[in-house]
Amino acid sequence: MAKRLGAQLFVSRLSTYITTKELEGLFSPFGVVTEARLITDPKTQRPKGFGFVTFQSEVEAQKALKALNCRMVNGRLIFVEVAKSEGPTQDASS
Repeated sequence: MAKRLGAQLFVSRLSTYITTKELEGLFSPFGVVTEARLITDPKTQRPKGFGFVTFQSEVEAQKALKALNCRMVNGRLIFVEVAKSEGPTQDASS
């Protein structure tokens, strides 16, 4: 199943101590979170301070974006934006 553009959010400036469960819990009041993923450092396995949250609908994602962008979480000002499209779709010219 393809991810709908706009239903996935990019979250940056997170605490490096946040867990995937906490990330999901932070966003779940705004709708059904289908995936919460933290990007981790391969050496230390600690979160790098950013991740992705995917909602079931774009409407839910927009509600979370409006509510949580530029919000203090664990003493840090976080930023939330619609994730850029990612994945195996490649340019025909490559």
